[in-house]
Amino acid sequence: MSGVQAAIEKAAGWVSRRAKNRVPHDDANRFLEGPFAPVAAEATLTDLQVTGRIPSELNGLYARIGPNPIKVENPATHHWFLGDGMVHGVKLSEGKALWYRNRFVGADGVNRQLGRPLVPGPRHREIDTVNTNVIGHAGKIWALVEGGAVPMELDAQLETRCHSYFGAPLQRSFAAHPHRDPQTGALHAICYDVMVHDVVFYLVIGANGAVEHDVAIPVRHGPMIHDSALTASKIVVLDLPITFSMGAVLRGHSFPYQWNEKHPARVGLLPRSGTAADIVWYEVDPCFAFHAANAHDLADGSVVLDLMTYPKLFDGGRQGPEGSRSSFERWVLPAGGGAVKRTVLSDFLQEFPRCDERYTGQAYRYAYTVGIDPAAPGPEPLYRHDLHTGAIARHDFGKTHLPGETVFVPRTQHGAEDDGYLLTYVYDLAENLSTLTILDAAHLQAEPVATVHLPVRVPMGFHGNWIAEN
Repeated sequence: MSGVQAAIEKAAGWVSRRAKNRVPHDDANRFLEGPFAPVAAEATLTDLQVTGRIPSELNGLYARIGPNPIKVENPATHHWFLGDGMVHGVKLSEGKALWYRNRFVGADGVNRQLGRPLVPGPRHREIDTVNTNVIGHAGKIWALVEGGAVPMELDAQLETRCHSYFGAPLQRSFAAHPHRDPQTGALHAICYDVMVHDVVFYLVIGANGAVEHDVAIPVRHGPMIHDSALTASKIVVLDLPITFSMGAVLRGHSFPYQWNEKHPARVGLLPRSGTAADIVWYEVDPCFAFHAANAHDLADGSVVLDLMTYPKLFDGGRQGPEGSRSSFERWVLPAGGGAVKRTVLSDFLQEFPRCDERYTGQAYRYAYTVGIDPAAPGPEPLYRHDLHTGAIARHDFGKTHLPGETVFVPRTQHGAEDDGYLLTYVYDLAENLSTLTILDAAHLQAEPVATVHLPVRVPMGFHGNWIAEN
């Protein structure tokens, strides 16, 4: 979601700068305060205190990324999505927490401000801020963002190595949420570009980092497409009514996407080996979705899609995703077209749906979400949705504790869907410190299996993953 401001200034030039100058400076911005406040220093910490027992089968790195601006010129117009990226990681091995590290992702702007040399590799329109997701792929660690910057390769200690499109000879925007096919290891993504408003791309990156499929999909108005979903046969394209707005730029908004009443909401199903001519589009009532939990095919050719929806977003606020409440829904898209059947699974305030990714694109049973109240961030639970029975279990971390997105890690590769662990960073408002908390996914209400205490704060951020040792 970052790198946008550089593109806007490049496109709008003096108009954008004049518009910003008309906005009075104001220090009030809750996305720069409290649990969201950036941290100034990078740290490498060992001898971490642990409560409980870290499972010996957890051998790898839990990493999460988020915005951590080094400098903010005007807090009143600063948007949460646009800060410099910082990645946070805890390395686990044989029942021990070996270290915690946090590192700025080495964009050119960051390195210039910190007096560091620029890293090698291709840039895309001089946009290189990366702050939205961190994954393992093709034996390497990658920091990702949508709409602009080329992915950035990190080393095993989270230092930035280079800009690279997974080693492929591409130099364009990627996506924040690629989905890995558990059968082939390939990444499937819907990619858009903040400066290109009439087309988005379906891109498949093989398990070895090579481009396997590249399809241009015509669109209108430059929609923001934060996520997609994968089935065994199709990619799901979410073309929803948040689009590029030069008017927002002229009014002094640093984030150039807004709700667009004139942009019809639709969902596309594109065969994974198909072209744009093969897409079947479905109209839906106006809404927006940042994140999908999963999707799968039904025997009759219909598709089931589980996602977090909002009636309306970005319709006035200038600092973050404000102004609407979430709903966890199941959409059924009938074979060949027709009306989308929408069912509310839960109307709790929640976000960041995840599943056991061994079941990506397949029928599955459990989805995990985190309680979030955008209007008043505070202590919230973690939810487990049983999609077979409708039962919802919860884990409460404490009266002053805020969890972030959780990640499921299976205990063994071939174990049951809920036989594994949930990992998340949890921030303690009272202590101003964070932990890496490990829960038993099958016994969500039990005490944590282990808590790794960090003598630092991990700001509330975006997305991350478990990156297992090879």
